[in-house]
Amino acid sequence: QVQLVESGGGLVQAGASLRLSCAASGRAFRNYAMGWFRQAPGKEREFVATISQSASNTVYADSVKGRFTISRENAKNTVYLQMNSLRPEDAAVYYCAAGPLWLPSIRGYTYWGQGTQVTVSS
Repeated sequence: QVQLVESGGGLVQAGASLRLSCAASGRAFRNYAMGWFRQAPGKEREFVATISQSASNTVYADSVKGRFTISRENAKNTVYLQMNSLRPEDAAVYYCAAGPLWLPSIRGYTYWGQGTQVTVSS
């Protein structure tokens, strides 16, 4: 079992930045690829970014490419999502997830956090 707890969400104005964190506990964090997903009201959960176990590979959704950066610190069992130039359309509940493969798909992940709310005002 892996427990994931997100933090860092909040209310910001368009153009601002936020950094989300996801702290993991349980089985060896370094063995898991980590992903960030988001879900806006009335919409399906969508892929945002993923990072491989060693952090040597990352993939981003086209909608966030160039604005968001995923990173991890295996020594701290933590994955981050740095979000810059936030837009109103980025508002959603953001979830981190852990799984065996760094895939841009919900199906690739086994463990999920409870989510953190990001609100962006225009």
